[in-house]
Amino acid sequence: MPLRRDALRNRERLLTAGRETFAELGADATLEEVARRAGVGIGTLYRRFPSRETLVEAIFEEHFAEVAAAAEEAGAAEDAWSGLVGFLERVLELQAANLPLRDVLLIQRGQEERIAEQRRRIGALLEQVIARGREQGSLRDDLTLGDLVFAMWSFAPLFEATATVAPNAWRRHLQIVLDGMRPDGATRQRVKPLGRSQLEAAVDVLRNRYYRRRAA
Repeated sequence: MPLRRDALRNRERLLTAGRETFAELGADATLEEVARRAGVGIGTLYRRFPSRETLVEAIFEEHFAEVAAAAEEAGAAEDAWSGLVGFLERVLELQAANLPLRDVLLIQRGQEERIAEQRRRIGALLEQVIARGREQGSLRDDLTLGDLVFAMWSFAPLFEATATVAPNAWRRHLQIVLDGMRPDGATRQRVKPLGRSQLEAAVDVLRNRYYRRRAA
């Protein structure tokens, strides 16, 4: 049964307040603070989201929906290079602005299968963009999805190191990364790209190590 208009409005307020609160306070955010920022009582929050976990799950869904939407836009772009650049700028900007929120999402237990499913969906879209970019001659012909994934992971420590001293430093790093994806002057790789199972295993290692560090 669809939610009534007022119930839907409260849900959206709570999700917005939840994103803002977790983005600002990270794991220290309380549900009471979320309810206060949403302008509703704590009872209303619990009726919509019975636990902290269910609220984080809903925020998680919205977060990945934004990433998926960016990937879909990249896939629909006629010019693959412009689509890829737009995807990276949009997603990295989202991550940079929501660094503590990303930490909350990463340490959320019970999300492994959902994360894997979303990763596969987004990865399939990006593979299409990469393939088209190689066909159009705007991407180096040995670029793979794995290369793109690890390039994106390289921003994680940069976000943390520069968040307070130079919050836009990641844009300089992005330009260097993008230059490395261009075909002009590309150095032929001697190392084979990772296969799909190798890529998934490697990303799981990154996530698990990051989780242990955050949970310690």
